[in-house]
Amino acid sequence: MNRILITGGCGFIGLNLIAYLMKKPVSDIVVLDNLSTGRKENLHEFDVEFHEGDIRDATLVEKLISSVDSVIHLAADTRVMESIENPDYNFDVNVVGTYNLLRAARNKGIERFVFASTGGAILGDIDPPVHEGIVPRPISPYGASKLFAEGYCSAFAGSYDMRTVALRFSNVYGPRSYHKGSVVAAFYKRIINGLPLIVYGDGTQTRDYVYVDDICEAIYLSLSGEHGGKVYQLGSGKETSINELIKEIKEVVGKDYNVDVQYESFRKGEIRKNYADISNAKRTLGFDSKVKLKDGLRRTWEWFCTNYHRYAETERQH
Repeated sequence: MNRILITGGCGFIGLNLIAYLMKKPVSDIVVLDNLSTGRKENLHEFDVEFHEGDIRDATLVEKLISSVDSVIHLAADTRVMESIENPDYNFDVNVVGTYNLLRAARNKGIERFVFASTGGAILGDIDPPVHEGIVPRPISPYGASKLFAEGYCSAFAGSYDMRTVALRFSNVYGPRSYHKGSVVAAFYKRIINGLPLIVYGDGTQTRDYVYVDDICEAIYLSLSGEHGGKVYQLGSGKETSINELIKEIKEVVGKDYNVDVQYESFRKGEIRKNYADISNAKRTLGFDSKVKLKDGLRRTWEWFCTNYHRYAETERQH
């Protein structure tokens, strides 16, 4: 592997992926990010080539892809509730942006294209475990946009012999997630600020929490092998309720922090139960979830304790 373009490289998964790839035989990493959530300063520890810009800018995308050998497409509008309020923006970023990248990659003759999809919103409210054979029935524009983008990845693989891979992530958590709005990061930020944890519903809704290093390994595995047009469900393969997650978090943070919980109405567009069947990814991709939930929560909490105030200060300066 030589030069790799990572879209959304200043975000949570992007930063962890760069750290992971720095230990692999990769010569150069090119990052494209519009800094809507991430910050350029977050790249200070890495030797990468950075470009500020948007995946909806087809001219810029063509220019950057002309100098790379593989594409890892992480950039997205992942906000479920906001996608319901403003589906046009969500569609432009997640569908049009993905198409721009695929078209440019095809024009350049790039075969390797890894797309970050989603494991829950794309399938809708179904009985888990979720697997690749389930007919998708998205219940939010966000889920629909990811399904659209998956379809284009499959079409470009079938029509132009590109080796596209769509990875359906479960709920990814871990270090460097200060700007992430997902449940683990949101809970930790509220605990540090002495605020109650907000739970939408009664806390019995379930998710599959997978540590970010495991996801980085799956992305790396997807850059090799014959995976044209494939879709893989990724996660820990374990179902955890929000109430169970809170219990684990309380044990991790210890008695120094008072953790209160505030229950509010369930939000429209969110699924009630979800966890992944990762047997196909294990068998075909060589993926496995190695970091247990308690260990991953502990590592993430340690990162927040060490870095939260530095990130908060950077945020105040913008």
